[in-house]
Amino acid sequence: MVSRRAFLAGSGAVTAGGLGLVPGLMTTAQAAVSSTSGGPARLLPVFNRPRHLDYGDVSKLSGGDQTLLTTLQGIVNRTEPELYFLYDTGTVSVPDAKWLADMHLPTKLYKNPLDLVAKYRGRIRGAVVHDPAVPDSLNVATTLAGLENAVVADADQAKAHGLRIVKDLRGMFDDDRVKTYRWQLDNLFPKVTHKLLAGLPPTRVVDVEGVQWQEIARETQQIRDSSNRGTYNLDVSSKLGKEAVYVRFADSFTDDGWGASILHVVVTANGAEIARFEPNSPEEAPYLFDGSHSSIGGEGNRFADGGNYWIYRFEPPAGTTSLVVTVEMWNQYLVSATDTSPTRIEPFPYFRDYVVATKALVSWLPPGGATGDLLIEHYAKYPTLAPYMGWFANDVSGEWDGVDLASKGGSPVVAADFYMNGTVHAGFTAPISDKPRPVRRIDKAKNKVYVTLTFGEGDNIQYCQRRLREIWDDPKRGQVPTNWTISPLLAETGSGLYSYFQRTATANDLLVCGPSGGGYTYPASWKPDELTQYLKMTGGFMSRTGLDVVYAYSGRQDGKWILLSEDIASGYAEYTPTKGIMQTWDGDPLTVRQGGLPITGGWGAPGKAAEFKAALDQRIANWDGASPLFVSGLIGAWSWSPSDMAELGALLSDPYEVILANSFYDLLNRVL
Repeated sequence: MVSRRAFLAGSGAVTAGGLGLVPGLMTTAQAAVSSTSGGPARLLPVFNRPRHLDYGDVSKLSGGDQTLLTTLQGIVNRTEPELYFLYDTGTVSVPDAKWLADMHLPTKLYKNPLDLVAKYRGRIRGAVVHDPAVPDSLNVATTLAGLENAVVADADQAKAHGLRIVKDLRGMFDDDRVKTYRWQLDNLFPKVTHKLLAGLPPTRVVDVEGVQWQEIARETQQIRDSSNRGTYNLDVSSKLGKEAVYVRFADSFTDDGWGASILHVVVTANGAEIARFEPNSPEEAPYLFDGSHSSIGGEGNRFADGGNYWIYRFEPPAGTTSLVVTVEMWNQYLVSATDTSPTRIEPFPYFRDYVVATKALVSWLPPGGATGDLLIEHYAKYPTLAPYMGWFANDVSGEWDGVDLASKGGSPVVAADFYMNGTVHAGFTAPISDKPRPVRRIDKAKNKVYVTLTFGEGDNIQYCQRRLREIWDDPKRGQVPTNWTISPLLAETGSGLYSYFQRTATANDLLVCGPSGGGYTYPASWKPDELTQYLKMTGGFMSRTGLDVVYAYSGRQDGKWILLSEDIASGYAEYTPTKGIMQTWDGDPLTVRQGGLPITGGWGAPGKAAEFKAALDQRIANWDGASPLFVSGLIGAWSWSPSDMAELGALLSDPYEVILANSFYDLLNRVL
């Protein structure tokens, strides 16, 4: 992921392009869920502008207490944003504190943020109590909290804070996810807003402090081609002595992907087999202690790249003196073991303020199987363009199938599950220019390799709020022409964030529209008439935010990305102000004119500057130098920074010329 952010001070600031709120227009609880307020182009609910914020540091609180406070925040901020929380104090980047300072609002710090429950108790009817034995009941409780003007709590929290129990979900559901969300859809859908639907995990995994891990095995070379695939015997006997042994699989080179990957596991205690399973199977489930940070690959393999990992828990028979885990494994693995439970499960608190305030329905339905069928029913019930806000599970379907189902259902996806204080950012207004960046026109193409470099992830508003702010504030930003994808929907979910990036951009920074416009989507999966609505909406947001280049996904066929069709490209040309499209691509170099627009295939390389340069040299190895060549390069948003870009820029001498995307497509369009 990446980060960016900033704000413009000023009382009563109005967003350029007609996004400002008329004073006094939205003053009631119902105003936040109005379907039309803010103008005919309004997509998402309206919030009033904050005038004063009570805030506190919740970074050390449990997930349960954070959930109590975020749902309180949703009720209070529905009428006027008054509550704000800091989630990341003590980290390298402290975006919540930076954004708060940037707003230049009067504030009051509460050293114990839980004191705010007592202060605002009069604003709520009480608590909806979830069932800790049924994790998904937390999401149902969140939906009900929005409808009942209540907070979400467990029974102990309700008692401790003197909250009347408005609804008690204990014993109401069994641990059948489909039945739980079927009940919610059947009973609560008529009462919730139909402007958006939300998808949030009911729980999160939290690291336990002080756990000591012992390294068991490590790949010391950056192997990305499975050439070290084999069977490995991992002896974890040194961690015997307590109830269980925990084995963690991670990435030994966290900056380039290709982390640990396994396909088969056998566990023996004193030579006797006690477990045998493959990933994502019923046999694996009893041993998978924490799989939330891993994914399932095309072979059914479990893998974890970058800073991700997964953990197995094995409980050997009493008297065991030898415990060996035998795995079929490959790529850049790092295996460690401990005898101490390393994580705990807590309620997932983030983004619940926005869900409660807007009276949205929230579920957690992985897009495959029976849960996927129910998710399809959800999309069918909502009007075209109602966004799906949140995210999807990292299971075998995950992102690709989740976004595909949303696209088929006419819902753009807004990655927002870690978007914090959303009710405040949606209300705070700051000026956004609707003027695109002027093109540095190159009069005539030379026989060079023209390169444009783009950070991805900008469709992800939580990335814009957190990681993007972190790397945007790198003092070396601006040394190399760089494109930064960003979501134009920030005009309605965080205009202060968008304004900051726009206002502080250097001459070498260009904001471009993140995939694939007004929300993450696969255009090839849409029904044609609904896609036209999406493209018109996208064009409106791009025009309001000064964007004139799009980074787009297309669609997948036989596991590969396909070219945007003539009809789809023509739609972008007709309904949006884009000068060109960089699209996802995993084939040969792509430079075409389609639907009247220049389109290039986005290309990326592993590692940092030196490896990227070497891969780029290989990419152009067949170029004869007799004509200009155009390369659209994608930069790893979660692993690169402007400092890395500066290092790469120093390497890209002749025949390369690095230019911004608007100049790139202006020149390419004339060449084609």
